[in-house]
Amino acid sequence: MTTAQVVIIEDEKAIADTLIHTLEIDGFAVQWFATAGEGLEYIKNNMPALVILDVGLPDANGFELCKQIREFSAVPIIFLTARNDEIDRVVGLEIGADDYVTKPFSPREVLARVKLRIRHSEAASKVSISSEQASGLYADNFDYHFQNQALALTALEFKLLDKLISHPRQVFSREQLLLSAQNHQDAIYARNVDSHIKAIRNKLRAVSAPECIHTKRGFGYYYEST
Repeated sequence: MTTAQVVIIEDEKAIADTLIHTLEIDGFAVQWFATAGEGLEYIKNNMPALVILDVGLPDANGFELCKQIREFSAVPIIFLTARNDEIDRVVGLEIGADDYVTKPFSPREVLARVKLRIRHSEAASKVSISSEQASGLYADNFDYHFQNQALALTALEFKLLDKLISHPRQVFSREQLLLSAQNHQDAIYARNVDSHIKAIRNKLRAVSAPECIHTKRGFGYYYEST
């Protein structure tokens, strides 16, 4: 039975109570906050395994709160909302959320998604770094570092770079990279991979890391250290 902690930021008590009951029955420790301010302050001072975040909060927009969390943490975030527009899903996932659940929802489905995201997060944190440490590039605390300088990657950027580094010299298509990042629910994301790769390259250059993300024209991207 897991002792991982889940933070719920949701202003509707009935919904929060349902989620708390479902998660605690399965062994999770749960902290509930009805406002964005309280939730953000808690996350800054603690290390939850996952955050369930409502988009419509009384004191802030959930999308803005997600951006603030991503400034200092790569904790998995699942959006919970009554809104079902495609543009909302696009915005939520593009700013760093890991999943999106629309109300009304099945508590058991949310539980399954929580477990899946935590498993992926734990697997990413255990990535082998020995070979990359030798060249100065290594993973730590859901970010990559070069010679002790953090790249400050977003959650999606971390997943993309981690996939490439874990399979040196293997070419990945945009679709394959999206699958590895668990953001493949909508094909619309395929066209955005290029912008994320560009951001990663810029962050590598900012810490004077050597060029290591290469383009195979017509196929995709691959990692090769120099």
